[in-house]
Amino acid sequence: MKATQTNFLNFLEGNKQLIIPIYQRPYSWTLTQCQQLWNDILRAANDNEISGHFIGSLVYMVDTVYLTAVIPKLLVIDGQQRLTTLSLLLSVLSKAIKASNEEIDISSEALEDFYLFNRHAKGSERYKLLLNQKDRETLIRLLGDTEIPEDKSQQLVDNYRYFETQIRKLDIDLNNLYRGICKLMIVEISLERDRDDPQLIFESLNSTGLELSEADKIRNYVLMKRQPEEQNEIYNLYWHPMERSFDKTGNSELFDRFIRDYLTIKSKSGTIPNIRDVYSSFKIYVQSKKDTLIKDIVADVYHYSKYFVKLVFAEETDQEIKQLITDINTLRVDVAYPFLIELYDDYDKNKIARQEFINILRLVESYVFRRSICGISTSSMNKSFATLSREVDRENYLESLQIALSSKKSYKRFPGDEEFRRELVVKDIYNFRGCNYLLRKLENYERKELVHVEKYTIEHIMPQNPNLSLEWQADLGEQWKEIRAKYLHTIGNLTLTGYNPELSDRPFIEKRDKKDGGFADSPLRLNRGLQHLKQWNETEINKRAELLADMAVKVWSSPCM
Repeated sequence: MKATQTNFLNFLEGNKQLIIPIYQRPYSWTLTQCQQLWNDILRAANDNEISGHFIGSLVYMVDTVYLTAVIPKLLVIDGQQRLTTLSLLLSVLSKAIKASNEEIDISSEALEDFYLFNRHAKGSERYKLLLNQKDRETLIRLLGDTEIPEDKSQQLVDNYRYFETQIRKLDIDLNNLYRGICKLMIVEISLERDRDDPQLIFESLNSTGLELSEADKIRNYVLMKRQPEEQNEIYNLYWHPMERSFDKTGNSELFDRFIRDYLTIKSKSGTIPNIRDVYSSFKIYVQSKKDTLIKDIVADVYHYSKYFVKLVFAEETDQEIKQLITDINTLRVDVAYPFLIELYDDYDKNKIARQEFINILRLVESYVFRRSICGISTSSMNKSFATLSREVDRENYLESLQIALSSKKSYKRFPGDEEFRRELVVKDIYNFRGCNYLLRKLENYERKELVHVEKYTIEHIMPQNPNLSLEWQADLGEQWKEIRAKYLHTIGNLTLTGYNPELSDRPFIEKRDKKDGGFADSPLRLNRGLQHLKQWNETEINKRAELLADMAVKVWSSPCM
């Protein structure tokens, strides 16, 4: 390893190409980092006492194969964010110089020839900086001032436009800006493939840019030490397709969650890694697989990632299975994913039939929802699901799972029908996180033509207004205040309607008989039974709660043994 303090622009001079390897994360600096860099450059430019401003290290790999080429190629290990951002700024500055009548210390052509392009090279070798696949074409188009591709890297475009705006808005002195850039200093660290361990050096660097996610670290760990041919094979066959499947949200935490679940599945004891430490845990796992090729490990990771993605995004063509996964996700029970991933794998390998798979998903949903209604702490569920597949007999999947869940005691228990009914009828359902889910499932129980309850709002039959009308007070009786406080938000007093503002605080008879939107005219099953009632009181609330509880016991059934 050789480290040298170097002027940034001096480093860029001469024929060379800085290549961002496929294992590096895409360009990710936001406007916040660009603003900081911009302010640092202006401060250096305007302060004559500042002879140089340090912007961090630039680490690259020297490979003898690449050094013998006409254009020497350096693989960037660390520093691509600053390098890319400064290339954007230099390009913007070049175009501003070309459009200006100012006398500048450097011409637009010289700036591009020295710092952005290899003047006499052709093809991709013309560019001093070659980004990875996702960002490459966007940067090339920006530097060439040509039409931006449809599948552009938005972050590159946004930051390029930011520098354009800053120069135009502030009427900046271009010569002063260039002199500020001239003061930028880096520590240039060159590594040799046969002598240095780039992974160890990479981990020890204190970057001034964005902190790497656990996913970034794992990708670098998997690919960095491989020869280029192996890197390309692993990346193209497994890693890139996996990244694309996770790229729907742009949230790297989703990948971190998957790796945690993958390691949980692979742990013989069901150990669950800390979400902030999955990189370290993954390294330990890989090191324990001494006789397994890294390619095979990544292939296995990719295999399980498909099921994780199917679960997270409910990407299932079978509509009944898709709806069940959606329901489970509504309950926000991602702690069940280690078990569900293995379950999906078994289903995909035809170890269980479709109907058995559906019944198991329903059982998991019931287990989670019943516990939620009964107010049982969720803290134990991650461990329960982490080890649940080890309690299953693959030859008798559903029955063995029913036995495993029904045999759990205390805080791990599967609430029975009596406990579930008792807690459901008294629970504050309106302020319960799963209120809409609960009403949707009850409304659609045994329906083939499902009702999309998203079009409806929750209606309190007995109004929320604490100042109940005289008609309501008469219906409820002398203890109307106590009855209202006890039952207002319970299941017996809640329904769905598309006419919430119209019904409002009206007396019950008016709510029942209103021509448009009244309970008697409602197509919803939840409102059946209300059309014949003459008043709404404690007795009727309790009757309706018991009827809905009878239905709920069937919707979220217990293990049938």
